[in-house]
Amino acid sequence: MNFTGAHILSINQFQRQDVERVFAVADAMQPYALRKKVTRVLEGAILGNMFFEASTRTRVSFGSAFNLLGGEVRETAGFESSALVKGESLQDTARVLSGFSDVICMRHPQPGSVADFASASRVPVMNGGDGANEHPTQALLDLYTIRKEMADKGRDIDGLRVAMIGDLRYGRTVHSLSKLLSLYKNIQVVLVSPIELTLPEDIVEHMRSAGVKVTISHELADGIGDVDIVYSTRIQEERFASKEEADLYRGKFRLNQAIYTEFCQPNTVIMHPLPRDSRADANELDVDLDTNPNLAIFRQTDNGVLVRMALFALVLDVVDLVDQYSQDVRWYNSRQI
Repeated sequence: MNFTGAHILSINQFQRQDVERVFAVADAMQPYALRKKVTRVLEGAILGNMFFEASTRTRVSFGSAFNLLGGEVRETAGFESSALVKGESLQDTARVLSGFSDVICMRHPQPGSVADFASASRVPVMNGGDGANEHPTQALLDLYTIRKEMADKGRDIDGLRVAMIGDLRYGRTVHSLSKLLSLYKNIQVVLVSPIELTLPEDIVEHMRSAGVKVTISHELADGIGDVDIVYSTRIQEERFASKEEADLYRGKFRLNQAIYTEFCQPNTVIMHPLPRDSRADANELDVDLDTNPNLAIFRQTDNGVLVRMALFALVLDVVDLVDQYSQDVRWYNSRQI
């Protein structure tokens, strides 16, 4: 893959060597993410952050990653604050806003919408989530997290055993992660969900055709007993016809410390793309797991900044210039205490 000037729209664009390239650059971004050093390599560059669907982590993570490379961020959040509410097409919006930006990150509730937008953009576009379709940068940060968590245990990604739990039908993070795992060897995936919320068949077949051993289960205890990673997901309420329909599945696969102790291996890593639904009727990942050292959900969010910094550096072709434009941090830095 030639990253320079490329859109980042789907995991389908990536080969294994491309993923390893992103991860190597992400590793090199550690000093900047930890504020040990500052770089101004993207000084003068503008990121257009266009989020037409609710977001906290992804929107702020993209913005922070760009700022840490020295760039500036301009944001549009919600349809009501954009010209789309007046009937403007995505293509017209792309033609206009790509004139104001050097790279654009976009989230939109309709599958395929980010690709439509990118087709008319004059600058690179990164997919921050397009409906129930894909979330490629989330999958990359998830796999980067898995790589780091497994390295701490003397393992790598090949031979990984993963349980994906919850809303697998509408959960775009697991759609992208499933495709990404298919690039690796001897992967085993257990899909744990209500029957109605199983992973789309085309993605299951994609994994199987790539040599992934896929098991489908509808019982939590059966699915989490012999895996390296438990990847839990939120019921995607916004994808259902009504809240009442979503409520039929809410809280079906709760994980707490007691369940973890009884059914999981002692070193099983717990992941979640966040936000986790902590309401009483859902409580997907109980707060009693927060003291479990294998809970990686906040390490995931930290890793998201590294991966997105790497993608910006690759797409804007400044990887070899980052250190050249660096300097020491001048302010109090609690991360170094």
